[in-house]
Amino acid sequence: MTSHQTTQTMKPATAAKKLGVYLEATPAEFQEGVVSRNELSALQTDPPEWLVELRRNGPHPRPVVAAKLGISISGLARGGVTDALTTEQIDALKQESPDWLTRERTTQAEVRKETVRIKEKNAARTDQPRQPRP
Repeated sequence: MTSHQTTQTMKPATAAKKLGVYLEATPAEFQEGVVSRNELSALQTDPPEWLVELRRNGPHPRPVVAAKLGISISGLARGGVTDALTTEQIDALKQESPDWLTRERTTQAEVRKETVRIKEKNAARTDQPRQPRP
């Protein structure tokens, strides 16, 4: 009996998410086909010009926009940003620094501090030997 290995493929939306690009901005060939794991790996290691350009200038998907602004995806929604943004638009938002962005950055900083605090608390708890129960 011979082992027959099938090539694993993914939808273009999944591949775009893994590449960190906005699907609608990718070439039609990319959007209409399927992407194998080998093709995805090749795109990651030796990106074509369209991928380099998309990563540099956008439009960027919401997770990338949120990361570039230093806020959460939910914070983007609360700020009214629902569409993909270009690098230029992101930079303009940073320059404007609207109230909602300042608030969301503060919130995100507090969330990060709390996450670190909880992590340290849990680490300290696991470092202590367990006391036997009476």
